[in-house]
Amino acid sequence: MDRKKHWDSVHAQRGETEVSWYEVEPRMSLDLITEFAHTTACRIIDIGGGASVLVDRLLDLDFEKIVVLDISETALEKAKSRLGLLAARVDWIVADVTETAEIGVFDVWHDRAVFHFLIDATDRKKYVELALRSIPEGGRLIVATFADDGPRRCSDLDVVGYNAESLSSEFGPGFTLIKETRATHTTPWGKPQSFFHGVFQRVDNQFIHK
Repeated sequence: MDRKKHWDSVHAQRGETEVSWYEVEPRMSLDLITEFAHTTACRIIDIGGGASVLVDRLLDLDFEKIVVLDISETALEKAKSRLGLLAARVDWIVADVTETAEIGVFDVWHDRAVFHFLIDATDRKKYVELALRSIPEGGRLIVATFADDGPRRCSDLDVVGYNAESLSSEFGPGFTLIKETRATHTTPWGKPQSFFHGVFQRVDNQFIHK
């Protein structure tokens, strides 16, 4: 499957409010980011940010650097169009997070609902290796996935659900879990979805994910 074509097609065919992950306000993501981004002098990347309004809210907080990465250029163009002139204050990266060598250095890495689509262990390893290269010691990794009792398919794709133990195992010794929480997201058509949120701290650079 060509992942880029799949996600470009999803975003081309559906409006911003017609996808299951749509939130009027990204409250949980914003709360976690502001809790662990201790100063506005932070470099933040939103992995799989797509057309989410999270970037709008981050711009309101005036962080030093804001980057949005998504595999779908179609999704990012929707966000840029919505932001208008403010879009120039954001760095936009069109890329598959499992096929990207370098994206810069970030104090906070946020991912709401990309990691759980990586059903292949090799893809998950590449994701984690990129996070290890991109987050300095002391930096924070915020990942939201479907929980272990959550959906098993989304947008016509299989997904993997996680809990604290299984997600910590995926990220290995380079990251330490410092906060966990579960939440229920309700889709635009009223279906509840169980999510797990994990916040990890990047630890000593001697650790390499195997």
